Amino acid sequence: MASRFGRDPKASGPVVQGFTERGFSVDGGIYQGLLLTPKRADEWKAPPLPDLTVTDIEPLLSLEPEPEFILLGTGATMAFPPRALVTALDERGIGIEAMDSRAAARTWGMLRGEGRWIAAALMPLS
Repeated sequence: MASRFGRDPKASGPVVQGFTERGFSVDGGIYQGLLLTPKRADEWKAPPLPDLTVTDIEPLLSLEPEPEFILLGTGATMAFPPRALVTALDERGIGIEAMDSRAAARTWGMLRGEGRWIAAALMPLS
């Protein structure tokens, strides 16, 4: 069963409009794993969470200016990101907020609606 969301008129850039059994619905496309910036949405071949490194999310870190923080969707359930990833981002002055991927997608839309300059990495839902 697909869930659908409306687009916040104040949000610019890609918005997750819903979920399907295949993944995230964004502007007419379906993505299993997803990297989001205020400018674009890209398919993401996410590694297993324990193996996640800064290199895996580098496209988010090349954003100018750098994002305030990164929303990390950890899949179907919430899990903590690897300590090394948190430390590496902290050294760059970038926070990370982990939550399950559905919650991260909803939070993305809300925060972008507020005009926040953030990025998101959403792991597959299954």
